[in-house]
Amino acid sequence: MHAETPKRLRLGRSSRLAQNRDFMRVRQNGQRLVLGCLIANWNQLPEGAQPKLGVVTSKKIGGAVERNRARRLLRESFRLHQHEFLQPIELVLVARNSIAGKTFAGVEKDFLAALKRASLLKN
Repeated sequence: MHAETPKRLRLGRSSRLAQNRDFMRVRQNGQRLVLGCLIANWNQLPEGAQPKLGVVTSKKIGGAVERNRARRLLRESFRLHQHEFLQPIELVLVARNSIAGKTFAGVEKDFLAALKRASLLKN
């Protein structure tokens, strides 16, 4: 048997939600879960589609440096685990105040716990 070819772990422009109407659609029509340092909103996508991510950080988190760090941590968690979804989804992650000062391991733990509780991940 040959080993499965590794999946690419990229997060390009096509994997991002960019427009306000996309964020609004996911938040109004999708499901929602609050856990740890994040709020996850998601919508199912048709089979074969690419998972998409949008990140929201408010000024309550802190200054621009803290908000950018929170965005990077959430995007990186998504990037590393994007091939583990049961089916493609549009995911909007909203950072909560408690994300300030968290390590990547802490953010990733909350991210995975939220997705497992929502039954979105394989195994």
